[in-house]
This record gives sequence, structure tokens and C-alpha cells, in this order.
Amino acid sequence: MIDRYENFAALAAQEREGTHYRVHAIRRASPVLIMAPHGGFIEPGTHQIAGELAAGRHSFYAFETLEKRASGKGMHITSRRFDEPRALTLVADAEIVLTVHGRKDKDDAWGVWVGGLHDPLRDAIATALGDAGVAAKAVGDGHPLAGRDADNICNRGRAGAGVQLELPARLRQALVRESEMRAAFVETVHATLAAYGYDAG
Repeated sequence: MIDRYENFAALAAQEREGTHYRVHAIRRASPVLIMAPHGGFIEPGTHQIAGELAAGRHSFYAFETLEKRASGKGMHITSRRFDEPRALTLVADAEIVLTVHGRKDKDDAWGVWVGGLHDPLRDAIATALGDAGVAAKAVGDGHPLAGRDADNICNRGRAGAGVQLELPARLRQALVRESEMRAAFVETVHATLAAYGYDAG
């Protein structure tokens, strides 16, 4: 995706909060921050899914755009350069960050591509989702969205390693629409986080 803005300061100089975008930032007593840095019309469904993963349990952040725009005119800021101030504050307070992203379906319209530098947790989430009936690939399975850059927002919590979930459009639509499927997805991720000691405070 083409970035119109290099960083948030450049975006904020041109766009109006409340008109063009909204920021959701909730701190909870948890070592985990669930983020959707490309919510709204950038990667539809991601901020709703991230909100469900966080609700009542983990800290939550979403950057939500409020207008659908043509390619090259949107508000996507790539994950390694995402520096909205409220996001950075929550990231600095979190032990681990889990980000929810959207990708194109291509030839894998139902698979979650799991990345990030927290190798054990990343692979455990991929395995748990697979066991729960949600197709998932970890980095070792060869998907291209690995989230391995240390500057990626998912890797900038106190642990220096996090997890990135890349969800295709068809799966995102199903998770937003189907409550039972969404509940199973959320419970699987919650259980895996808890198994690694990352439960709510």
C-alpha cells in the first residue's frame, strides 16, 4: 500500500481528527496491548476485531479512518513508521503488543498470517488457531508478511518482541458478521496469551 504520509505529524498537518479519522486509546491493567493501526477504511474490520480481542481485558488502540479514499490518498502509515503519540504511549506501557492487520485475499482468503519477533507466542497462536479450525500460517510456513522489523509497532513493547496478525478480507468480513466465529477466534487468542503469562491484570 502506498503511504501518502511519512509519519503522523505529516498526517495531522493535513487531516482533521473527528472528521477524517478517530483515535481509540484505552489503557487497562494488562501487560498486553491490542492494536489496529490501520482501522476504518484502510483495512476494514481490523479495529472491530482488535476491539473484541481487547474488550474488558487488554489495553486497546485503534487508528480509524472515516472516509473511503482512492489509492495513494489514504492515511495508511506503515507499521515501522507508525508514531501516533497516543499509540506510542500505550506501546511504551505494554509488555507485549499484538497488532491486527488486513491483507488482500489473493489465493488464501481464510488464512491468518502470523508474524512478529515473539517466536514462541507467534507460533503458539498459529497452532492454536489451526486447532480451532481457523487456517493459520506462521513465518516458517513461508508467508511474506513476517513483521520481523524491530521498528514494527508490534515489536516495540517492553519485551522488544510482539505478534502481528494479518487477516484476509473475506475472513475479516466473516469475523465481524458472525458472532460465534468471532467469539471462538477471540477465546483462542485469549487462551494462548494467558498460557504464556500474558493474561489481564
